Amino acid sequence: MTVLAFIVLIGVLIWIHELGHFLMAKLFRVRVDIFSIGFGPRIVSKKIGETTYQLAAVPLGGFVKLYGEESNVDDPRAMSSKAWWQKVLIALGGPLFNIIFTVLLFAVVFTIGRDVPLYMKKPVLVGYVEEGGWADKVGIKTGDLIEGINGEKIKNWEELYRAFIKNQGSEVILNIKRDNQDIRLRVRLPSIEKGREDLGIFPDLKPVIGRILPGSPASQVGIKEGDRIIEVNGKRVENWYEVTKLIKENGLNPLRIKLQRNGEIFEKTVVPQKDPARGRPMIGVSVKIETVKEKTPFPESVKLALSRTYELTVLTFKVLAGLITGDVSFKTLGGPIAIAQFAGQAAESGIIAFLSSMAFISLQLGIFNLIPLPVLDGGLILLFIAEAIRGKPFSDKFKEVWQRLGFALIITLLTFVIINDLLKIFGG
Repeated sequence: MTVLAFIVLIGVLIWIHELGHFLMAKLFRVRVDIFSIGFGPRIVSKKIGETTYQLAAVPLGGFVKLYGEESNVDDPRAMSSKAWWQKVLIALGGPLFNIIFTVLLFAVVFTIGRDVPLYMKKPVLVGYVEEGGWADKVGIKTGDLIEGINGEKIKNWEELYRAFIKNQGSEVILNIKRDNQDIRLRVRLPSIEKGREDLGIFPDLKPVIGRILPGSPASQVGIKEGDRIIEVNGKRVENWYEVTKLIKENGLNPLRIKLQRNGEIFEKTVVPQKDPARGRPMIGVSVKIETVKEKTPFPESVKLALSRTYELTVLTFKVLAGLITGDVSFKTLGGPIAIAQFAGQAAESGIIAFLSSMAFISLQLGIFNLIPLPVLDGGLILLFIAEAIRGKPFSDKFKEVWQRLGFALIITLLTFVIINDLLKIFGG
């Protein structure tokens, strides 16, 4: 499932990206020699008209080879003969198509309808505060009702998470009701790298099993969906977070779990396994979460999709800025392995989750390619603008060195993120 989901996700996004370059090149009558999905040795290829369409062995990218792209050619159909602004638009085509595709996918998701956790639509009544986490350190307590941020009303958990993401790293005032008293708590929000886990604040989720991973330790001993966990290693649990905490603390040692099913109480002994994605013990169960189907008419879905794309774009640039300033660790970067895991988990959750993940990765791909580094589209745009200012094109020798520098940077970055992915898996 993970491998198939990764191939489909990456294949579609690469095709969309290269299609943007291809159509822009055709618009300005530039000859396209090769349209490739993947790098390296060809697997299959077919020439249609003047263009060879091919599938290559390494599915980590793709390219459109344009006539006159690598050297200065005096031919009206050569890339080198076009005006600088036309070259910029051709280079911009790939990232632009990825961003447009993101909006389209989100619009489809909102129109089809999403299964939204019911608690996301409920008031922010804190059900659990992680010991030693951010919320615990700033003084948020179990039972607090968070009603606003900086004087703006917060109606539910969905609005809370969005407000926290929007203001991450900033100082805010939380409006809290505690024991029928109004409290104003001045806090500095953390940089959200892992997601909601960074906040250490969660809704009240009962310890009821909602899903069993096939072939997992829990499935092997006969634990079923709907079972309620009462005790873990003799310790009584009242919510799901206490369960996950005790599993983590137990390590890979045998785990005694007392459960309730249809009024009957019984005990199972489970031997946890190491979760390859997170590098921590797991037994292969997830919490039962009640959901509500949320559908939106298509015109409204487009507006929501544009809003969501804008929010994620702002967040992405904040993360990029944080990487430069050091506020965000480079360890948070993910490579092909992390994307494959992300795609596989989304595919297992259903088509809506998979389309949402594809939209998210498409946006990241579009933004990443706009970074002004050699080989990336942003680097090409920078080069074309520099040539326009200079009044003449750079020499073929300069372009060759520029490309080699870009490949060296990309290979270095790719090596880093793959090693980073492996370290996360093996807990290094």
